[in-house]
Amino acid sequence: MKIIVPMAGRGSRLRPHTLTVPKPLIPVAGKSIVHRLVEDIAKILKEPIEEVAFILGDEAFFGEDVVTSLEDLAKGLGAKASIYRQDQPLGTGHAIMCAKESLSGPAVIAYADTLIRADFELDPEADAVIWVKQVEQPEAFGVVKLNQNNEIIELVEKPKEFVSDLAVIGIYYFKEVGILRNELQNVLDNNIQNGGEYQINDGIKAMMANGKVFKTGSVDEWMDCGNKDVTVETNTRMLGFLHNDGEHLVDYGVTLENSTIIPPCYIGENVVLKNTTIGPNVSLGKGCHVTDSTIKDSLIQTYSQIKNANLDNAMIGNHVSYDGKFTSISIGDYAVLE
Repeated sequence: MKIIVPMAGRGSRLRPHTLTVPKPLIPVAGKSIVHRLVEDIAKILKEPIEEVAFILGDEAFFGEDVVTSLEDLAKGLGAKASIYRQDQPLGTGHAIMCAKESLSGPAVIAYADTLIRADFELDPEADAVIWVKQVEQPEAFGVVKLNQNNEIIELVEKPKEFVSDLAVIGIYYFKEVGILRNELQNVLDNNIQNGGEYQINDGIKAMMANGKVFKTGSVDEWMDCGNKDVTVETNTRMLGFLHNDGEHLVDYGVTLENSTIIPPCYIGENVVLKNTTIGPNVSLGKGCHVTDSTIKDSLIQTYSQIKNANLDNAMIGNHVSYDGKFTSISIGDYAVLE
């Protein structure tokens, strides 16, 4: 089994956090989005992963440190890491075809801006599976249309009239991904575009037209990481799941001085808390120092200095110096203070 992970986008909706860090590498509950996604998919599949292919953007943004972390991720699964580049943002179908040398055999394709919780078996009768989640406002999503045999016969993007309430979450299984590769090659060769881009859906629709059977797979939880608010909410939900699973989330070396941690929280190594209450639902990355503060329902990355703060629903990046009693400030592009 292979896992194909397109992750070339810069994530403009998560600025300023994605000005220097690719969105898939933003940490949620102490681990990057792409690491959580790939490890969770591998766990769900319950079979050996032979290769993980990552499609990255330009080297200036997705540098050698990113490549090394992804190679370590694949190695941890006992798999080969393949690194490909998408130099132009020409759509999901184009991104997948940047990894065409890896597009053979059974494979899962998963976009690295979402997290899931699920437990399922692959349908042996299906040529492909598209994972979906029931949603309350299907008009805001791409949805699937089913026939009487519960096979997918159509993909509809943001339907104005009700088609179904099963939203496509961006994770797909193909029994033979080479068939998708061939259909996407046809899409590229014939310049078939939607919205100025080459889309995976056009390859999927061609497979359906040729009689390939698509089934749905369902997930228990679907967590988006598209913007600040939903990423903080995803962090909260993931902390709850991990806490209930019995995972140890607080580093044993945390320094506590007149401070309290209210679970669930993730606290990284070499964190120092003084006269502070943390939690519930807070992730603090390694090397953070927090003094005279109260923080809940927030996500703070690494090596940040926080003092005199009362934070709720906050997202703070790396190497930030924040004083809640500030009088002199220096704020860069895209920063938000509310």
